Amino acid sequence: MNKKVLPALILVLSVLLVIAGCGSGNAGNNTENKEAAGATAGPTAKATAEATSGASTVEYTPIDQLKDKYDIIIVGAGGAGMTAALEAKANGKNPVIFEKMPVAGGNTTKSSSGMNASQTKFQQEQGIQDSNDLFYEETLKGGHDTNDKEMLRFFVDNSASAIDWLDSIGIRLNNLTITGGMNEKRTHRPEDGSAIGGYLVKGLVKNVREQGIPLFVNADVKELTQADGKVNGVKVLFNQTDEKTITSDAVIVTTGGFGANKEMIEEVRPDLKGYVTTNQVGSTGDGIKMILSVGGTTVDMDQIQVHPTVQQEKSYLIGEAVRGEGAILVAQDGKRFVNELDTRDNVTAAINALTEKSAYLVFDSGVKSRAKAIQQYEKMGFVKTADTIEALAKEINVPADQLKATLGTWNSSVKNKKDAEFGRTTGMDNDLSAAPYYAIKIGPGVHYTMGGVKINTNTEVLNKEGKPIPGLFAAGEVTGGLHGQNRIGGNSVAEIIIFGRQAGIKAAESVKAQ
Repeated sequence: MNKKVLPALILVLSVLLVIAGCGSGNAGNNTENKEAAGATAGPTAKATAEATSGASTVEYTPIDQLKDKYDIIIVGAGGAGMTAALEAKANGKNPVIFEKMPVAGGNTTKSSSGMNASQTKFQQEQGIQDSNDLFYEETLKGGHDTNDKEMLRFFVDNSASAIDWLDSIGIRLNNLTITGGMNEKRTHRPEDGSAIGGYLVKGLVKNVREQGIPLFVNADVKELTQADGKVNGVKVLFNQTDEKTITSDAVIVTTGGFGANKEMIEEVRPDLKGYVTTNQVGSTGDGIKMILSVGGTTVDMDQIQVHPTVQQEKSYLIGEAVRGEGAILVAQDGKRFVNELDTRDNVTAAINALTEKSAYLVFDSGVKSRAKAIQQYEKMGFVKTADTIEALAKEINVPADQLKATLGTWNSSVKNKKDAEFGRTTGMDNDLSAAPYYAIKIGPGVHYTMGGVKINTNTEVLNKEGKPIPGLFAAGEVTGGLHGQNRIGGNSVAEIIIFGRQAGIKAAESVKAQ
């Protein structure tokens, strides 16, 4: 062969190989998909872009490894789904996870404040006196005494063991803070005080991979299948093109709530029309609809939580831990107007009563050092900063003398451990005197759907007669009843782990009994 031709031929072949390599793998179950660091995913270009921003590479299961049958099918790869899969595997069964988005994580990725639990080893190590009964009572009070009491009792009594279980798989939550409606530090966070969502999802994905559990993304489950009254599989659409029926001995639905479905929200709560939502775009109520179609029933569908502190332009949740670590809320007149750590519904009502229907979270460098999520808020451009209180007041256009007076009164309240203005008793360990000072403008946004399908403490999905639908389990925000009319911050992460574990265990037991 001509010596000049040979190098050119090699170059052409090399280029072709590179192109082939870039295109390898399933177009939708791409093994180079990104793990969401803080936002959403979905079948749209916008959702995918959000999902992959600032993300690390995660390998998902390629479509050519799909089987026709599994012991247990799990619909949804958020915290509840991955937890259920790990427990099903630990109990000797072979589960599979189908996730409709291009990445795992769901709303769990966006979780900020932490995971509530009582009587934990980390509380004991830090001298925090807590009890399951107190956790129960405060959650019941927060839900206005409308919570499913049997579900709530199971929840609090299994919260400490859920913290231990996470620790046993390398997910340590030993940094404690407090959220609204609580009187003890029982909100468990990563050791460095950072937002829990990304840390939890990363840890769960790592364990799912290590256990060899197949996790297919861009796998949109459209329907539950039944035979002789028993749920026995799903119809799933891969990459929006290829539908397959996959069978199983049990199905666990962990698809999350419907906070991103404006039509469903407006149908049950017309008053929330036009509100921004903190939910990732995949939270559209799919699981609820599928379960209703096979005879399930719902509870508390009109109970929708509006979170008081949401950055409006980006619909981004500003976590309760910021207030838990000492931040205050001020109105446009520079004055406080509410106990910042009252329950979410009460704080929301106080903000909505303001002329502007918005307010400012104000805090200092001490709060910033303790609530690491603020670093993310800074990166996103939400945080105003100044070296003095007067300069901060100018930045946010509030009266400087009034803001200075407000902070002076607050710091005296912290020193005296008595908030004479609004009766706040928590999140008062440190005053706001360490410059520089910061502010984030916030307003209310749709955050969480307390309602969902009815289950029992075995996570079995119930029909209208209150009897379990054979072969069908559910856990997480797709279910209803636990939180009553108002969810306490930090209880959603606890719910997905506690009931995710239970779903995996009980589904495995049901398969063994067949």
